[in-house]
Amino acid sequence: MIYKVFYQETKDRSPRRETTKVIYVEIDAKEELEGRIKARKLIEEQTTYNIEHIELLSDNHLEYEKEHGVFELTTF
Repeated sequence: MIYKVFYQETKDRSPRRETTKVIYVEIDAKEELEGRIKARKLIEEQTTYNIEHIELLSDNHLEYEKEHGVFELTTF
């Protein structure tokens, strides 16, 4: 499962939409909730990011991101 994670680079300031960034992570999970939990845990262990939102990408959404966005899987 591919998750799109919205985050701020630091936890020191209040989140602002203008500084929100995105990474994509692939998580091996049986259910969406399990994947979100694993994604949050992985990112919190590997970074100091302030995670705002974690979204599971559907197949259509993933194809759109690949075609129109800057899609690149992040590995830790």
